[in-house]
Parts: sequence; C-alpha cells; structure tokens
Amino acid sequence: MFWDALMRPDLWAATLAMATPIALPALGGTFSERSGVVNIAMEGIMLIGAFFGVLFSYYTHSAWLGLLGAVLMGALISILFAFVTVSLGADQVVVGMGVNIFAAGLTAFLLNTIFGYGGTPRETPALPNITIPGLSDIPFVGPVLGSQNVVVYLMLVLVIVSHYFLFHTNLGLRLRAVGENPQAADTAGINVRRLRYLGVIVGGMLSSLGGVYLALGLLNSFEVNMSGGRGYIALAAMIFGKWTPFGSLGAALMFGFAMALSMLLQGGGISSNIIQMLPYALTILALTGLVGRSTAPAADGIPYNPNK
Repeated sequence: MFWDALMRPDLWAATLAMATPIALPALGGTFSERSGVVNIAMEGIMLIGAFFGVLFSYYTHSAWLGLLGAVLMGALISILFAFVTVSLGADQVVVGMGVNIFAAGLTAFLLNTIFGYGGTPRETPALPNITIPGLSDIPFVGPVLGSQNVVVYLMLVLVIVSHYFLFHTNLGLRLRAVGENPQAADTAGINVRRLRYLGVIVGGMLSSLGGVYLALGLLNSFEVNMSGGRGYIALAAMIFGKWTPFGSLGAALMFGFAMALSMLLQGGGISSNIIQMLPYALTILALTGLVGRSTAPAADGIPYNPNK
C-alpha cells in the first residue's frame, strides 16, 4: 500500500500544498538569521497572519486585501520584535517565545470577541486555486503542479527570488555580512542595525504569508492555534536547509510529504499517528543537531552594540 501511494499524483500535490506553510516561514527565518537575529517567533507571527488575513478578508470582501493586511500585520509585529532585540539588545529567544505566547492569547481572545465561539464565518473569501494551461495536461506532472493555490506558486517564485537576492546581489551580500561579522561590516560602512531590521521584517512578512495561506488557502477559516507548531517545524526546515532558500524548500517538502502521507494512509494498515509523528520527530532531531551538521551564521543570535 505504501509503494502504491508513492505513485499517486494526489500525494505529491498534497505534499506541495502542505509544504507551503512550512517553506514560507522557513524562508523568512533564513532572512532573519542570515542577518544575525534568531527568530523563533515565526509560530506566533503565522497565527497573527492567519487571524488578520481572515479578519480583513471577511470585512473587505476580498481575499487579496486579507492577504495584504496579514502581511502588513506580520511586518508590524516584526518591527516591534526588531526594536526590542536589535535596538534594545534583549535576548532574542526569550522575546521570540514571548511573541508566540502573546500571539496565541491575542488571536484566541479576538476570535471570541469579534466572531464569537462559533468561529469565523465560512463565507469568508478565500485565496483562489490557479490552473496553468498546458501544464495541467501533462501526465502525472499536471495533477501535481498544474492546479494549486496561488500562494503555492508565489512561494516557489519567492524561493528563487530570495536565493538570487541573498547570493547574487550586493544588498544580499551585506545582509549576510552583518550575520557573519557585524564588527567588520560596521567598519566597512554597512549599517548593521538597518540590515538586521530588514532581515527581521522580511522574515515576519514571509511568516505571516504562511499563516494567511493556512487560513485562506487551505481551510478558509481561523481556528485557535491553527498553526499547529508549523513555525517550529519551519525552524527545523531552515536548519536542515543550512540557512539557504532552496535547502529550506527541500526540507519543507520532506515535512510536507510526511503530513500528506499521513492523510493518505488514514484507514489503511499503517497507523496514521506514526506517520503524523514523523515531522515532529524530525524537528527534534534537527534542532538537536542529530541529523546532519549545520553551521549557523557566526553572529547569529548575538546582539551588536556599535558603541562597544
């Protein structure tokens, strides 16, 4: 049954769909940590993006405005996070956990206050699926890539653009420089704080995009703690991917495959609980460094004070 499942296009289509809300925050974490800021607040920012995406979509009657509002809220939270960690030099891990706890409580409170205990309305406009002419007609490839949610395609484009930005532009080189050696970068005239703000804000926007995809792309609703630990899985995907966009995408696809396979095998001879456990087990292994050796940017997590 397992080998038969591997040949089903719907498994790989679901893999891509499930990988998207992991790949986007993993990509965001790559920007943040490449600039030298540890950002474990991706889980909370995803929740913020998911809730405000639904809120704006419902009241504006436009999923696109919902997406825009969610990304802007992610940027706002990230600015606050950057101010506390980059400007004030607070512990980045502690602040990140605080953001996660705050986001979980805030979204649950606002959900019940605005929409009541019945949850968000089902008539909330959703982000559309797109069918690509020609591609959808190709055997096997068509069912996998030819008809997906618009955010899935956006994610793939963002991975390519992010790789080019980080490794083939002067600004990307400077961003990586402040994550490796901020003292040398500062001596060379690079504004370390400004670039760290940039990395954190871009990371927050990508994380909130992952959250709004969950709410308006997959479920068309908001539920309490609906991110389900995907922000932490994204952190593991980023580490698996060695802080690179393509590596993060590859790791996200691995996690997405485990999630898609668990759904496909439900009711079969294999316990779905075992398969569902796999992404979280891989997360633990990645975060403890047991799967592959990854070296973070040298100044990752180290506050920089130009006056010292």
